[in-house]
Amino acid sequence: MSAVQVFTASLVVPITAPAIVDGAVAVRARRIMHVGERAWVVGQLRERGVDFTEVAWDGILMPGLVNAHTHLQYTGMHAVGQGTYQGFSSWVEAFNAGYAGRSSWREDAAAGAALLLASGTTAAADVVTDAPAATALHDAGLHGIAYWEVMDWTNEDWAARGRDSVERALQAMPTTPGAGLSPHAPYSLEVDALLEIPDIARERAARLHIHLAESEIERAFDHDAAQPWHTHRPASLAQVRQAGLGISATGYVDQLGVLGPDCHVAHGIYMTADDRALLRARQTTVALCPRSNAVIGLDAPPVAAYLREGNPLAVGTDSLASSPSLDLLEDVAALARLAREQGYSDRNLAMRLLGAATLGGARALGLEVGPERTGHLAVGARADLALFDMGGHDEEDAMYALVESGAGSAAATVVAGELRHASPAFTAATGLAA
Repeated sequence: MSAVQVFTASLVVPITAPAIVDGAVAVRARRIMHVGERAWVVGQLRERGVDFTEVAWDGILMPGLVNAHTHLQYTGMHAVGQGTYQGFSSWVEAFNAGYAGRSSWREDAAAGAALLLASGTTAAADVVTDAPAATALHDAGLHGIAYWEVMDWTNEDWAARGRDSVERALQAMPTTPGAGLSPHAPYSLEVDALLEIPDIARERAARLHIHLAESEIERAFDHDAAQPWHTHRPASLAQVRQAGLGISATGYVDQLGVLGPDCHVAHGIYMTADDRALLRARQTTVALCPRSNAVIGLDAPPVAAYLREGNPLAVGTDSLASSPSLDLLEDVAALARLAREQGYSDRNLAMRLLGAATLGGARALGLEVGPERTGHLAVGARADLALFDMGGHDEEDAMYALVESGAGSAAATVVAGELRHASPAFTAATGLAA
């Protein structure tokens, strides 16, 4: 193979530029060298005397997907995710039964990483609860961030040993591709931990990720009351309800300094218009996981409202303990259905959701800019590519079809210029195998 590879496709979707019919992406040394019409890209290379190899695919070429919320270590708990539940408490009971006695976290996380690659995913936000699973992204050569999950700390326990425990855990995380902290949720940590965890991460220029407005418990705190926050600082979210404070779970974590452009939240189901506005003000991305919400028996996220109001969005699968698969396009399809059911009728829906599944996820992880930028096809960006079967659709309908029924259509996944997954159809068409 030559030093430059040109991936050509019937339709190239750069995300940050208009889609290109009969397009091409030239790759050299892990990075994108050219993006444009095939004739122009090939002409540029020939004019400069650059030797290249062409990889032609009759389908869609776009940036690799970014799974903005998952727990790869729970891949072996897929039986839990195949069930149906009546709410968070019944799902937690099944989850705890599946979790008990399990120890194959490293192997399970590796299996999950392989599933990501096979679905066109090149980066992920992986929440890690057990240390053996922490190397899954690194070992698989995926990009993203492994977030050490912090939960179940009372103020008393935190004062005694919390900060030291979390600092040691973060120090032990692999620095490649990246490490961060995930304070689990506002109801599973008391105030002192939620105040200090963001500082621990930010002192090290690490990122934050929190489950927010996912459970019915958080919905219960979303009410009006006479007593404002500044007259009574609670010790926990439970005290917010007991005191009748007029603040939501989202406002609660904002008061503690958790939110910001270096933090993204998962789920965001039980949020009012004021909560969504607060996230926009803090430039905090929401990773929507609609299939996980449905399995657990929760309400659907307000997809149409997020889209209309301009919230920065990403997409996550959650884990196989609460979702049928790790194929991000299945969640994209679910979001498309929900958006329409909730009255969103703008013609830009397909591009908005593809953007959320790529650049939106990269932005959530802080990977949309800089030398290691990803999530879009542009010169100098990392060559993270996903190629999909068009399923017989013409160029005009292909993006809509990918959004509505693209699950299982990943033909090839390229991470930093290296072919990491190839379907039998792709190998037959190109002669390349991962």
